[in-house]
Amino acid sequence: MKAVYTFSETDRNSLSDTLTFLGANPYTDYEKFRDAIGNLIAEERVPAGFVEACRLIKSQRDEKVTYAHVVSNCPLDVDRPVFDQTNPVDDKYLQKQTFVGEGVLELLAQLTATPLLSYATRNNGDFFHDVYADNRYSGTQTQKTDWELYWHNDRTAHPVRADYLALLGMRCPTDDLVYTKYVDGRELLKFISPDNQALLREKAFVTPYDELSKASNRKQQVSDLHTLLENEHSFRYYDTRTMPADPSSAAHYEALRQFRDALAKSREQYHRIQEGDLLVIANQDGLHSRQMVDIQHFETTRLRWLLKTYAFRDDAAADVHDDIWLDGVRGRVLD
Repeated sequence: MKAVYTFSETDRNSLSDTLTFLGANPYTDYEKFRDAIGNLIAEERVPAGFVEACRLIKSQRDEKVTYAHVVSNCPLDVDRPVFDQTNPVDDKYLQKQTFVGEGVLELLAQLTATPLLSYATRNNGDFFHDVYADNRYSGTQTQKTDWELYWHNDRTAHPVRADYLALLGMRCPTDDLVYTKYVDGRELLKFISPDNQALLREKAFVTPYDELSKASNRKQQVSDLHTLLENEHSFRYYDTRTMPADPSSAAHYEALRQFRDALAKSREQYHRIQEGDLLVIANQDGLHSRQMVDIQHFETTRLRWLLKTYAFRDDAAADVHDDIWLDGVRGRVLD
């Protein structure tokens, strides 16, 4: 994918310095961190090119031009430690002393008016997550895996799901080819008949929770009944997991089969996230996957690190959940 904006070295270094000395830790006090980033915007201390790029991303979403964007050469933390893969989240708390990458992601969220979302049962309620291999989840279908991910929405089984995802390349292999694939929901609809679209819009499907969610909350085993298609072109699906709740329903299995055929026929977008790349995609209005295309040094690729955020579509989408904010922190849900 072609970048909509590339930081100049001057702007990159300037913003990096600003974020390095922000004086707030998003893992111990997210609200203080969020407000500090808001102050940078209000004081016009953010490079104008990045501000304009965020306006473009928002306008192209609003006008339904595209739901996938790349910003390149983003500021990153100078020190990007290698985390212990027996418990990388706790090791990050110990080792990571600056929060430049987190600042870039929070700036994106505020400048595009897409408030961040976190889960009380995932990574201690953090708003910033690591796509980083955890030995406990090797070969699984979670963001902590060390291998491929099938077509999916993030948190498919969960009742509260992000509208947008942002992925920032913190450490990426230079020799091995790892690609993120994205397909727009509108592309999928081209290959699904109206009758089958209607069946996919029925609350007739279920999705088992992923391994990491089950480990975080033992009550999370299988989703409630849900639609596979909703809104104009939003999909709720995880390949190999999402199935009709009624195993005897031939009609719903046929609709699912045609949907899977549509995945094979639709035009896809590919992006190889490299260090400093910020990939922003719709989570519900499309599907994404990870492909390991050519891996020569698997142990190096296992250290690949993306910093990730979940975001609501807008303030109104966030406000729907006003009654379930956990600990009074806006955007943190009990899930």
